[in-house]
Amino acid sequence: MSGIRAVAIGGGSGLAVLLRGLKHHVDDAVERLTAVVTVSDDGGSSGRLRRDFGVPPPGDIRNCIAAVADDEALLARLFQYRFADGEGLAGHSFGNLLLTALTGITGDFYQAILTAESILSVRGKILPATLTDVRLAARGVSGEIYRGESAIGASGEPIDELVMEPANATAFPAAVKAIHEADLILLGPGSLYTSIVPNLLIPGIRRAVRGAKGRVVLLLNLMTQPGETDDMDAAAHYEAVHRYLGPEAVDSILVHRGALPSDNLAVYAEENSYPVTTDRARMIDGVTVVERDLLEAGDLIRHDPVKLAAAALALVEGASE
Repeated sequence: MSGIRAVAIGGGSGLAVLLRGLKHHVDDAVERLTAVVTVSDDGGSSGRLRRDFGVPPPGDIRNCIAAVADDEALLARLFQYRFADGEGLAGHSFGNLLLTALTGITGDFYQAILTAESILSVRGKILPATLTDVRLAARGVSGEIYRGESAIGASGEPIDELVMEPANATAFPAAVKAIHEADLILLGPGSLYTSIVPNLLIPGIRRAVRGAKGRVVLLLNLMTQPGETDDMDAAAHYEAVHRYLGPEAVDSILVHRGALPSDNLAVYAEENSYPVTTDRARMIDGVTVVERDLLEAGDLIRHDPVKLAAAALALVEGASE
């Protein structure tokens, strides 16, 4: 990364894809790559462990640790292994259980992350956005209130407003420091209202991004997310982030350029998922829109980790202009 310090902010599978590409640009200076990860998940294995043991939801953290593992073979696969059956075990991933156990042993969730990073020899740092026990709530355009990340993701309607409870959650200090020192701050890709925006609802994270000296880039998804970003184009995604982050914080928007496989599009359309389009006439003055081929070959329409990382790093290295 030629000395560049990059911070990726988000959650879910999108952040893991980005990190998987960025880690190949990190040498022995692992502090050059940092992920700031949302901790608002309340569903699945993470939600169960959160309720049963009072730990922060480990799932997104686990995905990111596995993504930056130096060797994604056996150990990383073990970390991601999910039990298919077994009373009390079905649905849990080994990594989630390990992080929960390490939290119990060390008495500290972040120390558990550090221990897991050491086991997997990661290239980078994984930081929770906050250690406060936070919950999401949203109001849909119908006026219906949805409480919890799972309910929001399954709302089936566009989100009118998103809030975090408590509203004054304390940002994890190391995350704020990493953002302040970064040359490049990447928002996304990932679920807009359940992976990206939740981080920006934490006052300390929001202030750090707004005051960052580095270039702030919004990485857009290739496809809309049913019930969450229906009919939202690139400008609408930017406007949503702008609403929570504030004016003039985002410097660039990185979007995919190129045709998407028609056969694949038909499959996605059955789930009411469509390409995120870009209408430059709707974009805000002063925000640079950068279009690159970001598609991974295969049956799924998703980002290629190598292409995505290279395009993002080029923005701060000056190769994109």
